Amino acid sequence: LQKAVLQLSVHDEKIRKKAFVTVSRSQGVTSITMDDKTGKMTLVGEVDTPVLVMKLRKLCNAEIVSVEVVKPPEKKPEPAKPAPAKPDTTKPAEIVAFPVTHMNYPYQYHSSYANSHYQPYGNSRVVVEEPNTCVLM
Repeated sequence: LQKAVLQLSVHDEKIRKKAFVTVSRSQGVTSITMDDKTGKMTLVGEVDTPVLVMKLRKLCNAEIVSVEVVKPPEKKPEPAKPAPAKPDTTKPAEIVAFPVTHMNYPYQYHSSYANSHYQPYGNSRVVVEEPNTCVLM
């Protein structure tokens, strides 16, 4: 990750909102902060800063103040959790079962559909060119 500080000359609320939208749409930006008094915008994320500044220059005067590499915070190792106690073997284990029917999911494929026979379309006919021809209507 990198932290980039940009100096923007924003004199209007409308331009400030457009700058925020332009920056937030760029890929890799994780956080955006802006100080209205000084006009400094701070970006954090995997972003191409010069390309972003070129986009912002279409809206207002933008300059790069600083770019720093930010290391992610180190995770503290979690203490080992004690092993769970063994269950009491004198009591039988409780079994919970849910009945599974074909109506649990109404749009699910069911094997009974494969065995159904559909009648051919009403106005179809089959013509076979053999001496013993048969026409189905």
